[in-house]
Amino acid sequence: MIDPLFWLGLSLLLVAVSLTAVLVAAVPALQELARAARSAEKLFDTLRRDLPPTLDAIRLTGLEISDLTDDVSGGVQSASQVVKQVDRSLEQARNQAKSVEVNTKSVFSGVKAAWKTLTRPTSPRRTIDRLSANQKQTMHLYASNSEADKEALANLDRSRLKSPPSYYADDTDYEPE
Repeated sequence: MIDPLFWLGLSLLLVAVSLTAVLVAAVPALQELARAARSAEKLFDTLRRDLPPTLDAIRLTGLEISDLTDDVSGGVQSASQVVKQVDRSLEQARNQAKSVEVNTKSVFSGVKAAWKTLTRPTSPRRTIDRLSANQKQTMHLYASNSEADKEALANLDRSRLKSPPSYYADDTDYEPE
C-alpha cells in the first residue's frame, strides 16, 4: 500500500504547482489592472481640474444665449413697431396724395371753367345793365294780382330781363347779379 504521506505530499505539490500557474497567469492581468487604475486616476484628476471651468463656461454661454435671445426679441419688437410706423406713414402719404389729387382736380376744374368763361364770346344778354328802378318796381308788382300790376307787367320789356347762363344745369342754383 501506498503511504498516506506520499499522497499528502503529492497533493501539496499539485496545489503548489496550481497556485504557481495561477500566479503566473494573474501577474500580467494584475499589471494591466494597475495600469488601468493609474489611467483612471489621471482621468479623474483631469476631470476634477477641467470640468468645473468647463461647466462654468457652459453656464455663462447659456446666459449669453439667453441675453442674445432677449436682445433679438427686443429687436424684433422694435422692427415690428418700425414696420407699423412705416405702414401708418404710407397710409398717411396715400391719404395726402388722394387729397392732393382731389384738390388738383378741383383747381384744374376751376381754372378750366374760368378759362371757358373768360374765352367765351360775350352774349348780348350778359352785357345788359341792371334793371332800372322802374323795372324793379314792376318786378315787385308782379307778386300782386291788381289790374295796374298786370298792366305794368304787360308793358315790361322782357328782352331786358337776364336769364341764367347756359352752363348752369338748372335754374335753382342761379343767383342773378
